[in-house]
Amino acid sequence: MSHVVFVSPFYYGMSPRFVAAIANVPGVRLSLVRQGGLDALGPALRQRIQADYRVDNAFDPDQLCRAVSWLSEKLGPVDRLIGTFEQLQVPLGDVRDRLGIVGMGGASARNFRDKDRMKEVLAAAGLPVAKHRRLESVADGLAFAKTTGYPLIVKPLAGAGAVATLRANNEAELRSYLAQMRPSPTNPLQCEEFVVGIERSFEVVSIDGVPVFHSLTRYDPPPLQVLENPWIQWTVLLPREVEHPAYDETRRVGFAAIKALGMDTGISHMEWFRRRDGSIVIGEIAARPPGAQILSLMSLAHDTDFLARWAQLVARGTFAMPPRKYAVGVAFFRGQGPGAGGRGGRIAAIHGVEAAQSKIGHLVVEAKLPQVGQFSSSSYEGEGFAIVRHQDTAVVEDALRTLVRTVRIELKA
Repeated sequence: MSHVVFVSPFYYGMSPRFVAAIANVPGVRLSLVRQGGLDALGPALRQRIQADYRVDNAFDPDQLCRAVSWLSEKLGPVDRLIGTFEQLQVPLGDVRDRLGIVGMGGASARNFRDKDRMKEVLAAAGLPVAKHRRLESVADGLAFAKTTGYPLIVKPLAGAGAVATLRANNEAELRSYLAQMRPSPTNPLQCEEFVVGIERSFEVVSIDGVPVFHSLTRYDPPPLQVLENPWIQWTVLLPREVEHPAYDETRRVGFAAIKALGMDTGISHMEWFRRRDGSIVIGEIAARPPGAQILSLMSLAHDTDFLARWAQLVARGTFAMPPRKYAVGVAFFRGQGPGAGGRGGRIAAIHGVEAAQSKIGHLVVEAKLPQVGQFSSSSYEGEGFAIVRHQDTAVVEDALRTLVRTVRIELKA
């Protein structure tokens, strides 16, 4: 039997699905570390948890060490220590180092988590990254702007999913953002050039640092534009032609990047740009599963349960996927009007669903439609979504355009 410890501050959202997937792996004893309760797991799943340990702060490596040591005494040595939150990766790495648990250590986790350190490592390996600088003062930012020009991106070193990422188009905006974010030696920021191009993601499954599977998606429009405009409806496309020669350079850069950063066993999520001249620039890389329904897209593209295969990967160190059969895409429906972006609005009406159904309804394989009266969401995934699938990538592209142009979510204050 293999003892797997899963760590999450709270068990809601995707966490119950991750826990269930690991619990279903044969020969696994699963225990949990948590801050909050376990009600969201449901009684049947809770019965399959061998033990759990509650901490005050799941991001504190000292508390995690105590929790994992206690679970080890109760159920036997810990073989795998797992967590899917971006913010958990460094604490989990530190605990693995302290307790001698297999997996990514603290140094490699910091390569992924500290965005300035990440770009330094990648640049030293000869890989393409945006011009960047670590900011410890307002003066650092202004000096970088003089040499690089505008627009610029300002964000926390340990950001995730473009949260708290701001675009400064001129000196006045840069000064304003830096005044809000207050860079200092104890609160450093990252500033980098604003890269113009098509933004995509590149997911890689690795075992002991060796890539064994990869996938790509395309964002339309880019995530930062989505965050800046909470009313924009956007899409993620997973093309069928993952092995197309057009992605040869992406594979070369992506595989080299995770090797340089120290990826171990797990899935990584790289966001990258293709400039207008065709060149590639790495944005960021995370050593954890992607969001934005990408796991669901991969499941549907391969006619399998990707979460179940991920669980085998992280719990047993094995992974296999059937061939890709389809192109798949998701359209995110986002409210328009007062209170968009989770600012207190409610859904007043939903327009265009019947029209979209008549045009592309036969392609829809999964959907979560918004409901009249519900509050607007603060998530970049918006108030609802629809996933479409077909063997032809162009058909999926057209269907996604139809969805975002036809369906409209009306908000009221």
